[in-house]
Amino acid sequence: MGRMTASPGRRVLLAAPRGYCAGVDRAVIAVEKALEQYGAPVYVRHEIVHNKYVVQTLEKKGAIFVERTEEVPPGNIVMFSAHGVAPVVHEEARQGRLATIDATCPLVTKVHKEAVRFANEDYDILLIGHEGHEEVIGTSGEAPDHIQLVDGPEDVAKVEVRDPSKVVWLSQTTLSVDETMETVDALKEKFPQLISPPSDDICYATQNRQLAVKQMGAEADLVIVVGSRNSSNSKRLVEVAKLAGARAAYLVDFADEIDEAWLEGVTTVGVTSGASVPEVLVEQVLEWLSQRGFEDVEIVKAAEESITFSLPKELRRDLREEAAALVAERGGSGADSGE
Repeated sequence: MGRMTASPGRRVLLAAPRGYCAGVDRAVIAVEKALEQYGAPVYVRHEIVHNKYVVQTLEKKGAIFVERTEEVPPGNIVMFSAHGVAPVVHEEARQGRLATIDATCPLVTKVHKEAVRFANEDYDILLIGHEGHEEVIGTSGEAPDHIQLVDGPEDVAKVEVRDPSKVVWLSQTTLSVDETMETVDALKEKFPQLISPPSDDICYATQNRQLAVKQMGAEADLVIVVGSRNSSNSKRLVEVAKLAGARAAYLVDFADEIDEAWLEGVTTVGVTSGASVPEVLVEQVLEWLSQRGFEDVEIVKAAEESITFSLPKELRRDLREEAAALVAERGGSGADSGE
């Protein structure tokens, strides 16, 4: 298609903040550092973050993504993704004679610790989240006998607890703030003594990206969210955009997935990206729009972000030597005897 003529009425609203959050940045750098320090292969259990481009890029550098810990040959390094894993997975790695790097986002780790604490105090824990999501599986695994999943307000009717005076709610960190509070309100109606976690579980980055989309949604005819379909926080941004007033909102991994028909009758396009999306993908979308006359870009700034997380402490050790030692320790007669 030829280049459209730029029009004063044709503009892009670009959300800020957008893209990588501190936890994702930490996890991606951790894989790159591990490959640099220890050489390929470095195995990663599940996608390190939910983004197709990031996973493909790391695969080219030597990362191998697996779904199950047992897929990793003994004596290798395995990294746990930013979404976190249950304690049983750490045990699987130990039994499999693997050196581990835990790249769980510190904000997810906070929720895990809350789950353990409330379980130790014998609370029933109502975990608000989406069934099957890696983060939910990891958190549930911290206290399986005390946690039950609540997947939205429609799940509240079937929730039963042992003692209504000892109930707490926790949540998946990547949910929509509004969606979560709707579920919390329904739970509080059923359990008036329900207590809230000591600090907000929904991560700062998720909230900030949703806030920026809310601000631009009312003005945008169309909102394009850059992100993968298995990314919970990216999918929530599409929902938030529509609720904020956008006529249409779509999720795309790459610029070439945008349908030109979406631009029909559109003068204002909002652009944002999920918390696991590198900026290069947003730049490609902006270029695609510019070639079609949307050259005027205005920033919609909702918050400042300055949080950073230190890299996993395991990167300071010689994990190849550690992995070899695990094999030697449990090899030969030790492994054969079923120790």
